[in-house]
Amino acid sequence: MVQPAPDQRADCGCVAGAMARAREGSDTELQRKLDHEIRMREGACKLLAACSQREQTLEATKSLLVCNSRILSYMGELQRRKEAQVLGKTGRRPSDGRLLAERSPCRGRVCISDLRIPLMWKDTEYFKNKGDLHRWAVFLLLQLGEDIQDTEMILVDRTLTDISFQNHLLFTEAGPDFKLRLELYGACLEEEGALAGAPKRLATKLSSSLGRSSGRRVRASLESAGGSASSPVLLPTPAVSGPRYHLLAHTTLTLAAVQDGFRTHDLTLASHEEHPAWLPLYGSVCCRLVAQPLCMTQPTASGSLRVQQAGERQDWARVHGVLKGTNLFCYRQPEDADTGKEPLFTIAINKDTRVQAGELDQTTGRPFTLSISNQYGEDKVTHTLQTESRGALQSWMEALWQLFFDMSQWKQCCDEIMKIETPAPRKPPQALAKQRSLYHEMVLSEPGAPGGPGEGLLLQDNAVSAEIRALLSSYYSDR
Repeated sequence: MVQPAPDQRADCGCVAGAMARAREGSDTELQRKLDHEIRMREGACKLLAACSQREQTLEATKSLLVCNSRILSYMGELQRRKEAQVLGKTGRRPSDGRLLAERSPCRGRVCISDLRIPLMWKDTEYFKNKGDLHRWAVFLLLQLGEDIQDTEMILVDRTLTDISFQNHLLFTEAGPDFKLRLELYGACLEEEGALAGAPKRLATKLSSSLGRSSGRRVRASLESAGGSASSPVLLPTPAVSGPRYHLLAHTTLTLAAVQDGFRTHDLTLASHEEHPAWLPLYGSVCCRLVAQPLCMTQPTASGSLRVQQAGERQDWARVHGVLKGTNLFCYRQPEDADTGKEPLFTIAINKDTRVQAGELDQTTGRPFTLSISNQYGEDKVTHTLQTESRGALQSWMEALWQLFFDMSQWKQCCDEIMKIETPAPRKPPQALAKQRSLYHEMVLSEPGAPGGPGEGLLLQDNAVSAEIRALLSSYYSDR
């Protein structure tokens, strides 16, 4: 294993100042995200009140749930940062040696795709097509740290054998200790109608049991309230009326689940068959979960080196070295690395590589050298590198030591670079409803738009209409 570089003197005041500025900028960005989600939530409430179709209402309620989840996440993160800042000010400051000894693994990107949740229908429902054809609107909410993302919404009934989400969800700020939580939410479309009819059914029962005159007055008061699930007589009035989503299942994925392939993971079911929003889940989720540590995709060190090839004693080649991933690439000149030319040769760096630094090469008298040794079966191959100064030697040793530490933390993610596809831009929801999305319905209702006025959803309040259009445009462009 590589040995730590010698202790270096550092201006702790400058380091602390830089850390404080970085923390302040991070807090400002987090506050900006929080303010944005609060505005999105206000717009979603107005959007929900303006919806006239069930599919539109489902999509608006989903947006409201996602906004609320992000707001809670951002507020919790801000609170944790403030508490850590207070503890840092009141606690004892660690010594310089402790600051230098602490080491953190590099960050990375985590991507989950090909999400599929199998369903387990009864034989009488799926094969014999018997029973009521119940339908659910479902979507996934995924959280890694403070970052929360959601999938598209899908209509599910007994004609489907599994729920397939086509999204590629990318989380760009992950550590090797990440915990990716998946939550499946669903709304039974029949439940909304059942709740809407409950007040009228109860009113009819009351009118027959309380007597003609008393029952008539109760029935009139219920019908004057709209006969909806938000009737003030029977049920508490929510802040915004709309469909109700239930948590159907959840699971948490960690680094151990990362594999460059399709895998199955257990789901924890959160509902039972008697639950009004129960969906016959098989109890598992299939997906492809991959991760890319930054040490595998970005150079961690570079500079001029003299390299003594394995087996050579006299010839030293001047090269431009670039440490990236599990290789030390040696180019003829720095421009070759920038233009993507093939390196002169490559030195492998992996968890079994041995690195040793030396202040003075005893055989050549050359100072500031380090040797990199790899074992290939019974053969041991060693490359000797010479740096230009003691400071350069320490920098290369520190970079190698950090790389070994990152490998020990990210484990299988450092065996080879896993491929991550760039997620496609988020499009307005069209899979749920056969008609166009609410965004397009409202845009097309504009005078002069294709289709002309009167086609799609018309809002009486032009100011609200413009605000909702801007909200939807911002929502889909941000995701």
